[in-house]
Amino acid sequence: MRSEPQLPLQTTYINDYAMTYTEHGQGTPLVLVHGSLCDCRYWKSQMGPLGRSFRVLAPSLRHYWPQEWDGGPFSVDQHVDDLLAFIETVGEGAAHVVGHSRGARVALEAALREPRRVRTLTLADPGPLAPNPSADDRGGFRQRSLKLIDDGELDAGLALFVDTVSGPDTWRRMVPWFQEMVRDNATTLRGQATEMLNSLSREQIQKLAMPLLLIGGALSPAPYPAVLQTLSEWLPSAHKEVIVGSSHGMNLGNPRAFNSAIENFLI
Repeated sequence: MRSEPQLPLQTTYINDYAMTYTEHGQGTPLVLVHGSLCDCRYWKSQMGPLGRSFRVLAPSLRHYWPQEWDGGPFSVDQHVDDLLAFIETVGEGAAHVVGHSRGARVALEAALREPRRVRTLTLADPGPLAPNPSADDRGGFRQRSLKLIDDGELDAGLALFVDTVSGPDTWRRMVPWFQEMVRDNATTLRGQATEMLNSLSREQIQKLAMPLLLIGGALSPAPYPAVLQTLSEWLPSAHKEVIVGSSHGMNLGNPRAFNSAIENFLI
């Protein structure tokens, strides 16, 4: 049973797809891009505070709630296409862009592909820049999560995924609306398991010319701190913030600090 969100929803057609998004505030567009198992509701703690200074737009990426994965192609490339089209049509042609986790990868590739659409780029705990399963010591957690879900143990599979990316016992401690959001997006894990990521090199990353902010959670598990360290070395002029007392979901764990980091960077 899908619940009604507390955020007002709108729909726009992007690349022949009915994309749901929520909007708050006025001013320069600020687009928030969610990560795995999330959707536009993930940003509910950002909409009001950031909406005091910006026109905040939070889309649900293709296949995510209130839609579902239909078994078709699922890829970062498609989400980049959609994000750029969303910025062009709804975001007035160019926007500040904030991406979290997998959404940070989508935002990063969008900035590389069409930098004129991205006024500034904020990457919060982006995932690995190069696919390298042998270097990932998380024990094939994605496939193990899917196996549990396929065996009818939905919450156990989702807990394994969330606890791996955010730290032990995160799922149990999460508020009910977050758990419901994750359940609503469980089918996307199957689609995500089929996607192939390209490697991003130092040379590619260093082409980024817009202002950049790198945000990490002080308690975020591997591989996120190492990815941010690499990006810091490749982009020495980027601003850096660590959200104290928070893990991977730092915008929920410490929204005041997260929102302040965004505002201080942009204003």
